[in-house]
Amino acid sequence: MTEAIKSTLVSALQDAATKAGLTLVSTTQGADFHGRPTSIFQLGLPADASNRVLRLELSEAFEFDKPRLLDRMAAHLAAEAKRLRNPRPDCYVTLAGLPIAFGQFQWPAHRSTSGADTYIIHGEMHLADGGTHNLHAKVAASVTVTFAEIVPAMEQPYAETFVYNAIRKTVDLGQLEFLKSGNRQPVPVSTRYYSRWQKKFLFTETDDAERLKYLLCKVYWLSGVLGQGKPVWIADPRDAQYLNTTDEDLLRMIGHEAAEGLLKLDGEFAAATPQLMAKAADFQARLEAALEFTKPKFNEAMRSGSTNM
Repeated sequence: MTEAIKSTLVSALQDAATKAGLTLVSTTQGADFHGRPTSIFQLGLPADASNRVLRLELSEAFEFDKPRLLDRMAAHLAAEAKRLRNPRPDCYVTLAGLPIAFGQFQWPAHRSTSGADTYIIHGEMHLADGGTHNLHAKVAASVTVTFAEIVPAMEQPYAETFVYNAIRKTVDLGQLEFLKSGNRQPVPVSTRYYSRWQKKFLFTETDDAERLKYLLCKVYWLSGVLGQGKPVWIADPRDAQYLNTTDEDLLRMIGHEAAEGLLKLDGEFAAATPQLMAKAADFQARLEAALEFTKPKFNEAMRSGSTNM
């Protein structure tokens, strides 16, 4: 890779970041799964005393300064600029009520070395409830080649959202277990998560009641417990995709709860109030039930020999 091409990537990324309201903090060289060079960018908000940064890793040969790629990159960086205002930008919640933190993801995706027709992304997900238990899951998201053809590139800005949502969906199904140690657990990502007719990703069908419960859970954990009462972004398109709705709809629903005193709303952001934090027992019970659901269960019918096999 020549310095000229590398400089072009840095220049293009810096320009896109500036338009999104981000500053380029640093650029370093990394390596992908196969040892090929990557460029690692640290991006932050101007004059942000918290020093929160976005880590963006791209193949060093990647050129995104093209119409189809540039628009998606701009949208990704604009969303990240707002997500960086969260107290914990790495944290999300699941529909069942588990607060989780994503980290250690190895971008870009690499082709499977076992002969399977898939792209693989390794990463980790931690239970983020403020405890010191270190319950986590190492994951290997396996994206079928057919599914990968839907997105412009299997690079972080284009694939991160649906990978994160596929992981959350797999947790919802009870197919990922949180452990103190353990091997990587598979997360299959196939075209079952995409509607070619509607031309959009589909992870979970939800109604207003479920979405509202989700949002209250998000604000409780990410603002009240992990964020010291600081506001979190409500109109997150990543959540909207996960819940099969729109960011505008999420804002519409949260307005009523602000009037009820459970949230303090400021534009697209909401902070937990003492009234919401008073419901701690309810949110803790949901967490424990959701965590229990992810634990493997022994089939007692098999022990007694009464299965039909």
